[in-house]
Amino acid sequence: MFPIPEQFSNVAKANLEAQLSLLTNLTSKAFESVEKVVDLNMNVVKASLEDSSIAAKQLLGAKDPQEFFSLTAAQAQPAAAKAIAYGRHLAGIATNAQAEFTRAAEEQFVETGRKVSELVEDVSKNAPAGTENVVAIMKSAISNANAGYEQFSKTTKQAVEVMEANMNSAVSQFSQAAEKTANASRARK
Repeated sequence: MFPIPEQFSNVAKANLEAQLSLLTNLTSKAFESVEKVVDLNMNVVKASLEDSSIAAKQLLGAKDPQEFFSLTAAQAQPAAAKAIAYGRHLAGIATNAQAEFTRAAEEQFVETGRKVSELVEDVSKNAPAGTENVVAIMKSAISNANAGYEQFSKTTKQAVEVMEANMNSAVSQFSQAAEKTANASRARK
């Protein structure tokens, strides 16, 4: 009779399969990002322990307070540089993960939108007479949903760009402050 229920069923099944695939992909990407963060943190902790041990030995070997303060100031700049590098690396991991999530979601949305549009077109071809208004409403709703998603996507991208710019600005300011501190301590020598 009418293949419309079967078409809806096929599209719903394909959509569910695509969503499960997307969820699996995103979960995998999330675990990869977590692994990278854990690996980064383990390396930072290991390096920090080694640096702290060396710094403590140097400070304990200071012959007078001036040498102690001089060593402390000399150790501040490498520590600040390492903190900045850590922040940049962490931001890179977060940015890459966000880009992967956005790409996967966009691909999924485009594919789902294409399938729904095809279904509406097929349904409209086989729709009984007098249902043109319903089909037009469905097409309009799909068009509005697509426009809403595109706006949401643009807004999200802009927000991420602003966040990245703010993070880079903060890292730059921190770096400049660390450099000024190091220069000031060198000048006191």
